Amino acid sequence: MRPEQAVVAHHFEAMGTACSLFAVGRPQSCLVLGERWVHDLASRLTRFSADSELSRLNTRAGEWVEVSAELEAVLRAAERAYELSSGLVNAAVLPSMLAAGYTRTLNAGATTVMLERARPAPALPEVLRVRPARARIESGAGIDLGGIAKGWMADRLCEVIGPNAVVNLGGDLRAVGAGPQGHGWPVGVAGVTLLLRDQGAATSSVRRRRWGGAHHLIDPRSGLPADTGLEEVSVVAASGFEAEVVAKTALLVGPGVAPAYCASHALAWWLDGRHDA
Repeated sequence: MRPEQAVVAHHFEAMGTACSLFAVGRPQSCLVLGERWVHDLASRLTRFSADSELSRLNTRAGEWVEVSAELEAVLRAAERAYELSSGLVNAAVLPSMLAAGYTRTLNAGATTVMLERARPAPALPEVLRVRPARARIESGAGIDLGGIAKGWMADRLCEVIGPNAVVNLGGDLRAVGAGPQGHGWPVGVAGVTLLLRDQGAATSSVRRRRWGGAHHLIDPRSGLPADTGLEEVSVVAASGFEAEVVAKTALLVGPGVAPAYCASHALAWWLDGRHDA
């Protein structure tokens, strides 16, 4: 049996959620630098700060705007998410999120819900254009990167910290390497412990980030908070980004289609509907 190797761990708050980094054979300072990277990039990708790079892109809708390599990469990830989900994971839902009252961080409290202003989201390829170092959002549109950014960041940071590490950014998780005992990293997913190796996991839920009768997960087909009969979906996939996209898509397609969808796109999955159904 392979002897257990020492694990270094680092926990912090970022993006309004709990984050954790774990690694074997890496100094603590490496994880501290990882936290700094998360804070720096999150401050540039948030829509809740008028000074962020994403906010500047949104406020200059109708113009070509210079963007950093990181924002370009996450915007391209948003395009991939749209394609992989057949349009259900759509970063162009920002106007509907604002109509639902998600206008600032939940720690600051939601503002007035105005669902009568919600509209189906436009097709992402119709409102977002990405070129090397430049991007354009069409007038009247807005982009929210949300979980897409977290999944992408978890993958990117885990590869940097690796080769034997776990990054968990508020439930968007990536594990690489053999773990401390050589059998994979023990990771809790949907109440069970799995051994993950070079895999990702994510949970999409409408039970958290709620206010009044609204929540943060918008169905782009209606522009309204999703109400499909599923309330939480957890999946394991090849990466944190893929797990995020598959979990959100499965929740949006609902209990009738989600099992077949997950069987085609995930390595493992758990579906949880209304307890009173």
